[in-house]
Amino acid sequence: MEHQALAMAQEMDFSLFALFARASFTVKLVVLLLIVSSFWSWAIIIRKFLTFRAARSEADAFDRAFWSGEPLEELFDQIGPAPEGASQKIFAAGMLEWRRSHRSDGELIAGAQARIERSMDVAIAKAEETLNSGLNFLATVGSTAPFVGLFGTVWGIKVAFEEIAISQNTSLAVVAPGISEALVATALGLLAAIPAVIFYNKLSSDADKISGGYAAFADEFTTILSRQLDA
Repeated sequence: MEHQALAMAQEMDFSLFALFARASFTVKLVVLLLIVSSFWSWAIIIRKFLTFRAARSEADAFDRAFWSGEPLEELFDQIGPAPEGASQKIFAAGMLEWRRSHRSDGELIAGAQARIERSMDVAIAKAEETLNSGLNFLATVGSTAPFVGLFGTVWGIKVAFEEIAISQNTSLAVVAPGISEALVATALGLLAAIPAVIFYNKLSSDADKISGGYAAFADEFTTILSRQLDA
């Protein structure tokens, strides 16, 4: 009997696709959920790297234009009130409020500096929202995927032991296929979670650095405008 069970185990297909095909419905659902989460995480990671690279390039280009010595009014006329880049949007928000704060006689309306700062703060907040979009999903996958995979494993082992009880055969050759199917869920949970955690930390740090650059520019721009207000 033992030799027969061993021969059957040796003939079984232990490829990932075969293990998935033999798994119970619950384990299949867990595996599909983890696979989709992993692909979605990688899509976010790639998109964020491209977005951050474009944001840094745009910020560097605008920084060179801003400190080139060109008059701010002319620079604003060139980029317009609704530019594409985040740095340009922050600058445009400040300049637009600066122009709106002048009365028809050329005098400034009281509280101009506070309104300019608030306008740029709103533009910075929108830029930060764009930078951080999708990162919460990575954090969720990183913290929950191992437990989802573990649930699939526990459920798969439960089903395997039920089948063993029905067959009245406790041979390792009989137990191994069911246990292997169940452990696939844990492996996929870790496969989804580890990159999500690593890149969440990396991308969060990058987003904070870019946001810090926006805030530093806004402070410098406010300082320049305050000199003109005090002049």
